[in-house]
Amino acid sequence: MLLENYHLEIFNSKCNPGAMAVHCFAHLDEDVAQALPYLNTILGGFEYIQDPPSVTFKAQGKLITVSSRKIAINALKDEAEAVKIVEWLKREINDAWENRATITPCYSGKIRPRMIEILRLLPKTNCRKCGQPTCMVFAVQMAEGGRSVTDCPELTDDNRAKLSDYLAGFDFE
Repeated sequence: MLLENYHLEIFNSKCNPGAMAVHCFAHLDEDVAQALPYLNTILGGFEYIQDPPSVTFKAQGKLITVSSRKIAINALKDEAEAVKIVEWLKREINDAWENRATITPCYSGKIRPRMIEILRLLPKTNCRKCGQPTCMVFAVQMAEGGRSVTDCPELTDDNRAKLSDYLAGFDFE
């Protein structure tokens, strides 16, 4: 077993202290850097950094980054949800490491949509009807897989179709 122990740090966002969601760091007692390319293969990270090693992916509706000695998870309901996800990741890391002989390691992330291409098709009215302050913020969230074409009420049918076609070429899982 590569990863045995960790301790959690649960905190509120400093830039949005009134937010209902909490964030979590799991400080790892063991270094899991060698397992990251195998974890990237299994979980399909959309960003992989080799130095210092880390993999970022979306799972269970969360943005998760695993580095050699830390796991970061955003937008959690509470500490119980943090524990549940970190325990799942612990199993995934250990399974990836134990099965590494049968897994082809992946040292790159998935190709992601370009924010500027998404923004080009958005109405650029900054109407805030989507809940975001600007169309650019919305485009960044869409490029990261956090928003869909149905989340923009001002999008024309023509641009909705074009944007759907553009995003269909990317895997957000």
